[in-house]
This record gives sequence, C-alpha cells and structure tokens, in this order.
Amino acid sequence: MDFGLSEKTAVVTGGAGRIGSEDCRVLAQEGAEVVVLDVNEEAAENVAEEIEDDGGTAHAVECDLTDRDAVGSTVEALREETGGIDVLINNAGMVDARSRMQDYDDETWDRDMSINITGTYNITQEVFPAMCERGWGRIVNMSSITGIQGGFGQASYATTKAALIGFGKTLALEGAQNGVTCNVVAPNIVVGALADLPIEQLEAVDEHFARIAKATPMRKLGREEDVSNLIAFLCSEQAEYITGQVVGVTGGVDLFSF
Repeated sequence: MDFGLSEKTAVVTGGAGRIGSEDCRVLAQEGAEVVVLDVNEEAAENVAEEIEDDGGTAHAVECDLTDRDAVGSTVEALREETGGIDVLINNAGMVDARSRMQDYDDETWDRDMSINITGTYNITQEVFPAMCERGWGRIVNMSSITGIQGGFGQASYATTKAALIGFGKTLALEGAQNGVTCNVVAPNIVVGALADLPIEQLEAVDEHFARIAKATPMRKLGREEDVSNLIAFLCSEQAEYITGQVVGVTGGVDLFSF
C-alpha cells in the first residue's frame, strides 16, 4: 500500500534513539524525506547515513528541544531547505527516572518536564501553524502505557506521557478543519530482538522484562517496528479521518484478564 508520503518531509525528534531511529527508517522506506533530529549529532548522522545507504533521503540535525531559540532557528532552516515540514513525530523524551515519590529528585522532575513536555511544545509550536496554513499535516505524539496506567517509581515519566495525550487531543481539535491530524501512540515496553525469546529465556536476561511479558496476554514483549509501522500509517493519506486517538501497541497488557 502506498501511504502517499513520497512528497512529504518528516521530522522525528529523538530520531537517533531506538524507537525514533526505527520511525525514521520506516518513514524513509515509505518515501518521505526524513529529518533525524536529536541532541546527539553523531548518533543522528549514523541513522541518516544508514537510511541514505538503503536508498532513502535523510538529514541529520542537532537540536536541543529545550532551547526555544534554537528550535525556532532550526525549524526555519529546515523550511528553507525542504520547502516545509509535513510530518512531526514527537518522540524525544527521557525514561530513565526510577524512584518512589518520597525519594524523588527535583532535578530529575524538572529535567523530564523540560524535555518531555516543554521540548515537545517548543517544536510543535514552530511546526503546527504552518501545517494549518498549508492545509495538510500529520503529528504523532509518543506517549506510553505508563501515561495511561501510571508507573511505579516513574512519577515524572508517567506525568509527562499523560500530558502528551491531552496535548495531542488539543492539537487534533485545533487542526481538524485545516487538514492536520494529531494522534498519540501508547506502547508497552519494546525490547528489539529480545521480544523473540521465550519467557523462561527472557527471565535469565532481564527479570523485569520477563514479569511484563508474563502479564501480557500475548505472553511476549514488542519490537520497535511494531510501533513504527503504526506511526507510518497514522502519517499516511489513508489515515486522514483518524485524529485525536490514543492507540495502544501493548500486546493486550492493558486488558483486564484473569
């Protein structure tokens, strides 16, 4: 199926990360001109080079999303270079905080709010109005099942991922009459090739992963491409009537089961 992305420019924030880089690869395979935007320039360049080697079109761009002036100048430069941004994947975020509330570190909380929420706001504020003016756009926010159900020891992560849902629904409302959709993806944990391991083998590698797999009705964890394939569809012409939705990629872990 042709997703109609061959004439589109897609920006993926956190594009050098595990899910972000897979987003970049899949969008490039669908014909989009991909901007691998990340604070880590070398890692972004590696992803862009890999895409170019596979016959796609990609640019590596270094940008700190918490620096509002830098975001503004970066987006303006991208507009001049590409002719406009059609797709924005708000993927960048921190996920490493692990602490119960009584021990939570203020700096960690502030950092996660700054990157996960304000950083997303900064680049969306630069991109969204132009999409509305042009009459076409696709935005996908990367939330998490943790943003829906909470996460033990993950107060800042869960809070920011929940906020991305409200932010995405607001963008969907404001962009609806201008050809701009915004949807939210809420995955379970994704673990790459480890998803292929039987639970007993996974337990020997990571007990935490194994516990989640046992609690998942499909009895396995996800892969990055499970998320990226959905994102590519949500960015397509075929998904023009889908907006404001929170779509889980969870293996059913959010279902009630006995």
